[in-house]
Amino acid sequence: MAQLENIEAIEKKLWEAADTLRANSNYASNEYFMPVMGLIFLRHAYSRYLSVKDEIVANLPKRGGKTRELTKEDFSQKGAIFLREKAQFDYLVALPDSEDRAKAIIEAMESIEEDYETLRGVLPKSEYQELDNDVLGQLLRTLNPEELKNATGDIFGRIYEYFLTQFADQKAHDGGEFFTPVSLVSFIANVLEPKKGTILDPACGSGGMFVQSAHFVERLQENPTERLTFYGMEKNPTTIRLAKMNLAVHGLEGNIQKAITYYEDPLGLRGEVDFVMANPPFNVDEVDADKIKQDPRLPFGLPGINKNGKVPNGNYLWISYFYSYLNDTGRAGFVMSSQASSAGRDEAIVRRKLIETGAVDIMVAIRSNFFYTRSVPCELWFLNRAKPEHQKDKVLMLDARNIYRKVTRKIYDFSPEQLQNLLSIIWLYRGENERFSKLVENYLERTFEEAKRCFNQVDDRGNNINLLKGYIDAINQLLQVLKPFLQTVEEEEVHSTVLKELKQGLRVFSDDVEDFCVILEKERIDWESHTKSFSGIKDETERLVSLTDQSRVLVKQADMLYKLAIRLIEVCENELNARESKLWVNREVTKARKEADIARQEAVEQLKKVRYFHKQAFWLTERFPNGVYNDVEGLVKLVDRTELEEKDWSLTPGRYVGVAPEEVDEDFDFEEALRDIHIELEGLNAEAVELAKNIMKNFKELGL
Repeated sequence: MAQLENIEAIEKKLWEAADTLRANSNYASNEYFMPVMGLIFLRHAYSRYLSVKDEIVANLPKRGGKTRELTKEDFSQKGAIFLREKAQFDYLVALPDSEDRAKAIIEAMESIEEDYETLRGVLPKSEYQELDNDVLGQLLRTLNPEELKNATGDIFGRIYEYFLTQFADQKAHDGGEFFTPVSLVSFIANVLEPKKGTILDPACGSGGMFVQSAHFVERLQENPTERLTFYGMEKNPTTIRLAKMNLAVHGLEGNIQKAITYYEDPLGLRGEVDFVMANPPFNVDEVDADKIKQDPRLPFGLPGINKNGKVPNGNYLWISYFYSYLNDTGRAGFVMSSQASSAGRDEAIVRRKLIETGAVDIMVAIRSNFFYTRSVPCELWFLNRAKPEHQKDKVLMLDARNIYRKVTRKIYDFSPEQLQNLLSIIWLYRGENERFSKLVENYLERTFEEAKRCFNQVDDRGNNINLLKGYIDAINQLLQVLKPFLQTVEEEEVHSTVLKELKQGLRVFSDDVEDFCVILEKERIDWESHTKSFSGIKDETERLVSLTDQSRVLVKQADMLYKLAIRLIEVCENELNARESKLWVNREVTKARKEADIARQEAVEQLKKVRYFHKQAFWLTERFPNGVYNDVEGLVKLVDRTELEEKDWSLTPGRYVGVAPEEVDEDFDFEEALRDIHIELEGLNAEAVELAKNIMKNFKELGL
């Protein structure tokens, strides 16, 4: 199973089941997450192990007719971890109730630690002795549902990240500071493009920066273990364990040291690092100035000292450290509180000195709700100590606060396309115009592909299906089921108007489907015959408006047909007493209605994809019509040092880019709006239930 369409439901189901088991242990929330994450680690490791094992075995050398045994090096080269049989998840799940599961899990962890030196003393072991044998069995089975038996490592990787997220949301560990949203980490990695070299994260948390950097290299068809070297610092020992587990499960290793970065520098990498990536704790106060005032990692001096001899805000300490670790060609990308970019007094002095080095490259404003435990907005800072000479005195200001996707009531992120669109602006800034042009071209190719899939799509059984014709057939089949009863009713009855509208709508829909097919074929031929210069790509983007407009019309028609069909059924049942007739077979009507609804949903979803991918191309070509960088009001501006000085050296993008003109949303999606409302309501209901539980608990404790 390459993809799991219902992955969100599975994640939620797994979490709820695992969290319920907490009631059967002696652990509190902040203690329970490590044994659970240990098992998630094993399950994720096993998924990655299975995903590459067959390929490895097929290529093993033979000597004297015997195949060489598997080694951990075989798996590390494939971004996976080697597991002995006792550490394989299926083995643990299959243990009978008579076996000591805690002992078996501990032995599994010990076997991994024997093979991987960097994991010695890292994996949870003794924690499992506190869990009842039956509870452990249930937990193992919970994390091994049938749907995931053949899941890819990437799918289980998402579940691994989901559990980290949920524990962060529970504030099970330092308020969730150990987890940075994948959306932001991926953005940072793709801006920095760490193809080769050393990567340092001085506040590494669970190691997400390292993993996303490795994914970037993997997409280049390279082995990250050969191209990248990872260094990290983290103050919390438990979080270090998570980071090492996270690295190991991806076949990676790193040198992660326990340190309070303000006061310690155990790695001694000042001036030697190719890439710095970090999400440090925001707005930390009361850092002891005496301990750091001579620190060589502070080339711009201290950002102020209060009357108690403390640095009142640590943001510019972090920024100075990140800069100082870079070598002469190094790049840094990090998350920072939005307060820092316009902070005044001594912090502004440090900021001015940093800007005057010419290393400040890009500033990106991110709206609130991108973090799981903090709702504040933030900014992404990018430094480059080898900026081209013509950009030394300039900073790219990118305001992405209006670009987001709503995941839950509390959490937003970037869709894959939103992420690519933002990155493409940076490509233009760097003069990589061909990459921008190629992205737009890919969106157009995807538009054609999704349009073709409306008429020719392979289902799970390998059959070719026509979604639009399938929907027409489903409506006709529903009419056939209703026909025996409708023939017994006089034409002047109340149903006749609805029936006529439905039949007329069906004819119009069928004709418009044919028109859609004709437009698609014409545009496809034109597209394939044109050269793929940017002007040609832009022209095709504009021509395809007719195709995508037609897809939007078909979506509205498809929805209206189904509403008319439902209205016809309601009229028959409520006003013509159809249920009392032997010619009205309720089971058949219900079945035909459900099949029509499924066919509608499939057709509508596919039609929406046509417009969606074209919209991405249109969004880019509308803002950058010549395929080269230009300032865009409310989105992006290249600011020179003179303007920075005029605004007190502020690095807040919103102060420079202006306000984007209000756009008319022609594609307002009522169903999507309802979904957002449902998400909001679901979140409020969950909070209400939790609040009610806490109130009842307090009442009981008070003896009321």
